[in-house]
Amino acid sequence: QVQLVDSGGGLVQAGGSLRLSCAASGRTFRQYAMGWFRQAPGKEREFVAVKSWRGIRTYYADSVKGRFTISSDNAKNTVDLQMNSLKPEDTAVYYCAADRDNLAGMSSSRYDYWGQGTQVTVSS
Repeated sequence: QVQLVDSGGGLVQAGGSLRLSCAASGRTFRQYAMGWFRQAPGKEREFVAVKSWRGIRTYYADSVKGRFTISSDNAKNTVDLQMNSLKPEDTAVYYCAADRDNLAGMSSSRYDYWGQGTQVTVSS
């Protein structure tokens, strides 16, 4: 079993930056793919970014490519999402997720463990 705790959300002006962090506990997530998803009010949860174990594969949604960066620290069991040049349309609850099959997919149904979510609000 893996427990994920998201943190780092907040209120920021458009053009600003935030860094989200996901801390994993329990069974090591070292061999898992780790992803970030987000869900805005009234919308479905959508893929943001994913990094496979060892970082061989890293994918981003087109909407965040060039602005967001996913990184991980296996020694600390954390995965971060650096978000730069934030836009109002980035406003959502952000969730980290772990995929024990290391598929690094973009579908939320592939993921086995989820954080509780952290709110990101970008004002215009």
